[in-house]
Amino acid sequence: MRVGAIDCGTNSIRLLIADSITEVVDGAEKTVLKDVVREMRIVRLGQGVDATGWLAQEALDRTFGAAREYAQLLKEHGADSVRFVATSATRDAGNRQVFVDGIREILGTEPEVISGDEEAALSFAGAVRAVGYGDGDTLVFDLGGGSTEFVLGDDELGVKASRSVNIGCVRLTERHMLSAPATESQIARVEADTDEALDVARKTVPLQNARRVVAVAGTATTVAAAALGLDRYDSEAINAQSFSVETVQKTARWLASLNRTEREELGYMHPGRVDVIGAGATIYARILTRLNEMTDGAVDSVTVSEHDILDGIALSQL
Repeated sequence: MRVGAIDCGTNSIRLLIADSITEVVDGAEKTVLKDVVREMRIVRLGQGVDATGWLAQEALDRTFGAAREYAQLLKEHGADSVRFVATSATRDAGNRQVFVDGIREILGTEPEVISGDEEAALSFAGAVRAVGYGDGDTLVFDLGGGSTEFVLGDDELGVKASRSVNIGCVRLTERHMLSAPATESQIARVEADTDEALDVARKTVPLQNARRVVAVAGTATTVAAAALGLDRYDSEAINAQSFSVETVQKTARWLASLNRTEREELGYMHPGRVDVIGAGATIYARILTRLNEMTDGAVDSVTVSEHDILDGIALSQL
């Protein structure tokens, strides 16, 4: 079966076309996905949503343009099933019906504006399929443009608890960190909002129980590329790599300290992430710092997965 999955977030819209195949692993049959096409476009759908509550027309135009490209790819590669999922920016927008109607017309598929809880579960499924479970509870967090999802689970029960909170690289850039390099006061405000969001998340998710942490999405993978000192973006080099909390803290501080030109010159930096990496990296490092404290040092590193909600959306169709 060939499936198409589209993840439309606050900052990017991504496409995965994949074939489901059966492999024998340790004597048991397992269904896995084999990539046919994997694409990303930075469209900044959530531009201004935190301040206005509405999707801007220019943001809609960019997103519809990318959707038309994806519609052509889906047609060329003959996907048997397509699922389109929209997340934080669309959940928050007063004119989200304009977005829904436009996507339906372009793709012939009804876009699903999913809840934060479902977003968390899909992210968890995609991440652990790629990097596996650890001993004890695994915490997956998906740091997006407008929201961050926390989901705790294990290999016996699967998802135990999840929570979506309204912090993300685009939302907090627009709120606090419009300059590059970031100032100390801007960093402090982003960290304060992150602390507040974590306090909300832990009311639902027992973050202190985490024994392994997996981070997904563009901020985490970009920080990983920086920590590895890559000359260009290399998903194979990044996937399943682990980094100490201290390494993430130092790398995040360095990225936030760069000006726009310096960020643009980094070979692994996507152009659409230049403006938001300062806030994104600051949020990322603060989450890990707090998790280290909450778990009394049990969480001292993070594993980065290149596979996330997009893979979860594809898997959900099998």
